[in-house]
Amino acid sequence: MTTWVGRTATEIAAAVREQRVTPREVVAEHLARIERFDGRVGAFRTVRAEAALAEADELLSRDLGQLPLAGVPVAVKDNLAVRGEANRNGSAATPDTPAGEDHVTVARLRAAGAVVVGLTNVPELCVFGTTEGVHGTARNPWDLSRTAGGSSGGSAAAVAAGMVPVALGNDGMGSLRIPAANCGLVAIKPGHGVVPAGIGHGDWFGMSENGPLATTVEDARLMFAVLAGTEQQPPAEPVTRSIAVSVRSPLAGVRVTRPYTTAARQAAALLSEAGHRVRPANPPYPVWLSTTSLAHWTAGTAVDAEDLDPRRLARRTRVHAAVGRRFVTGVRTGVRREQLRARLAPFFAEHDVLLTPALARRSPASVAWHERGWLRNILANTAYSPMTPPWNLTGWPAMAVPFGTLPNGAPCAVQLVGRPGSEAALLDVAGQLEVLNPWRRTARLD
Repeated sequence: MTTWVGRTATEIAAAVREQRVTPREVVAEHLARIERFDGRVGAFRTVRAEAALAEADELLSRDLGQLPLAGVPVAVKDNLAVRGEANRNGSAATPDTPAGEDHVTVARLRAAGAVVVGLTNVPELCVFGTTEGVHGTARNPWDLSRTAGGSSGGSAAAVAAGMVPVALGNDGMGSLRIPAANCGLVAIKPGHGVVPAGIGHGDWFGMSENGPLATTVEDARLMFAVLAGTEQQPPAEPVTRSIAVSVRSPLAGVRVTRPYTTAARQAAALLSEAGHRVRPANPPYPVWLSTTSLAHWTAGTAVDAEDLDPRRLARRTRVHAAVGRRFVTGVRTGVRREQLRARLAPFFAEHDVLLTPALARRSPASVAWHERGWLRNILANTAYSPMTPPWNLTGWPAMAVPFGTLPNGAPCAVQLVGRPGSEAALLDVAGQLEVLNPWRRTARLD
């Protein structure tokens, strides 16, 4: 008997279009896997079992041959509206009121034939790089003692556990790339304006972007095209690119551990052997990057929390928002972000792609971080994920790509960064790494 769990979105959609399997059969298999394993993984806040099966049946009335994601089960991060479902954003302070309309990215997925099977767990207001709270805890399927990461932690856990082949998340300070790196997935944070945002109250001043989580570069490319509203572009013919490799942390005082520096250097070596011009080069990160990152991170939360009852927020969230309120006016000017872009632009005029470690160390233990103090959370987050924030501040595209394993057998990962408009180039380089250093798609839970 053919099973569709563990197959890629590209494979599933092709089989549905060719009528080798029905959308209901595919969705039912994935719902059964969710029912079997999500009690251990904690990927979903809510599962839309009956609604998803009904929507799968409705696809049969459409021209399946025209649907790039025909019958593909997808999970949606719980800070994006799904028609008929409450958008809780990981909080007890948000209303339990069904959304009347889909978020534009969800609507595009459905228009392409995807079936939304559920909404995934996030940390409260999507603030932190670990996912736990009043609605559930998302664990890394490769190591259930560790967090899946955040804030798209539930979406990443769902894909890595084989509960869905692809998921929708978003990234305001690394919230796609961090959980993707933890869970062995491909994720792309598009550059500003490429994919519709509409996240929270102002997209964290334009820093937050919606994007895909997938097990393969091909699936990431497919879902990215759907989200961006463009035709899927096939991989380009091999092009020699100038690639800078840097293992230096952008944030002063944060050390990158050996497994991640080793992964970046090994990936660089493979790309050099493939014909790219690769050389060590550190971007000119300014000394004020740490304070600027903290100001934007906290200010975004302050704006998102404005209309919520602070008594119903976790203490770490209340403190984060309180700290951020003093920065909101300055952050809104965009001065520091423009200064950072001006400082880094000459580096990217010289190099097509920047290759770095995706993280500085393995993810923190899966514990009740939402019950711990604000400073403890800040230190834990900063110590393991300093590599991602600069590219939200600049608004430039960046990817997480699996590469190698950590000593405990969990995935390791590298980050690819490019200048504005370079999403296709990043996907091409990621695709080459996938061929040169293949990775296992999903964790074995049984």
